[in-house]
Amino acid sequence: MQGPPEMAGREKRTMMGMRRRLICCAALAAFIFIAPARAEQIVVSNYGIAANGMPYAVAMEKGFFKQEGADVTGILSSNGGGTTIRNLLGGNLDYGEVDLAGTVAAIEQGNDLHIISDNVLTVGEFVWAVKPDSPIKSLADFKGHKIGYTNPRSTSQALNVLLVQTIGLTQADVSPTKVGGFGEQVVALDIGAIDVATLADPVWSKNSAKLRTVVRANDVLPPLCNVIGVATGKAIAEHGDFLRAVLRARRKAVEFMYAHPDEAGDIVAKIYDLDPTIARQAVHNLTTMASGATRPYWGTGRFDIKGMDGMIAAQRSVGAYSGTPNWDKMIDRSFLADDLKKDY
Repeated sequence: MQGPPEMAGREKRTMMGMRRRLICCAALAAFIFIAPARAEQIVVSNYGIAANGMPYAVAMEKGFFKQEGADVTGILSSNGGGTTIRNLLGGNLDYGEVDLAGTVAAIEQGNDLHIISDNVLTVGEFVWAVKPDSPIKSLADFKGHKIGYTNPRSTSQALNVLLVQTIGLTQADVSPTKVGGFGEQVVALDIGAIDVATLADPVWSKNSAKLRTVVRANDVLPPLCNVIGVATGKAIAEHGDFLRAVLRARRKAVEFMYAHPDEAGDIVAKIYDLDPTIARQAVHNLTTMASGATRPYWGTGRFDIKGMDGMIAAQRSVGAYSGTPNWDKMIDRSFLADDLKKDY
C-alpha cells in the first residue's frame, strides 16, 4: 500500500539530502586522507662535506622522511654553526643540525632555540696523520712539531689542545698552525708547511693511501658531543609532529647505516660526490666501534650529558665558549622516542 504523495515526496527529498551529505563526507574524508604532509627544508651544517650529515643523505635516498610523515623537500648545507643558526632562524625553518658550542652561545644570547637530540656522540671522524716517511711515530713525538688545525676556535683546534694534554704537554710544547681547512692541511703536509695534519672523514679516507695515521681520536679521547639537533621555539609550539618525524627518520637512517654500511656508503658517494670506495671506507670507519668504546659515532638522539660537558670544556680551551650551560633549560627530550628519553 502506497503512502500519500506528499509523504513520498518528503521521503525522496530526505533520501536525496542524506545522499548529498554522504557524498560531502566522503569527499572530505578523501581530502583529509590525501592531504600532503607539511613540506619543508631542513638545514645541516656542512651537509655534503662533513661526516655528521651523512644519515640525512640516507634518509632522503631511502625515503625514510616520507615514511615517517616528514615531507622534507631538501637539505640546506651551511659552512659552520653560526651560518646554520642564521639560516634556521632567518629562513623560518623548523629543524637544524649544528655544533654544540655555537648553539649554546646562541641560546644564551636570547635566540629562541632548543636542543632536541644528541646526534653525533664522538669525534671519531678525526685522525692525526703524517707523511709515510715522517719520523713522527707516536703522540710523544709531537713535541716541537707543527700541528695543523683548520681555523681559530674550531673543533680541530680544540681537539689538538686535548690531544697534547693527554701526554702531559702544553701548547707551548708544540707549534699549532692554522691552515684553513682539511683539504688545505693535506697540501700543507705535502709541502712541509706542517708536520702533522688534523683530518676528518671523508677527507681522511680520500687521502689515507698516501698518508700514515699516528693516532685516531677514538683511541685517545673520550666521547665528545659533536653536533646536535636543534628546533626553534615556534616549531616546538606549532610543528611538533614534523620534528618527531624528522628524528624518527634520522634514527632509521642511522640504524640502516650500521646494518648496511656498504649500501649506505654508495648513497653517500652520490650525495657527497665521492668515489664509492672512499665513501664505503668512510662509513665503515665510523660505524666500526673501537675496542673499549662506549659510544657510537652517529647516535639516534639519546643524550650523553658527560660528552656534552666534555665538548664544552674543549671549546673553552680555545675561546669558543666561556660560560656554563644550563642543560635543564636548553634541552627538550619530548620529541625523542620513549626508549631514547633516558640519558646515557
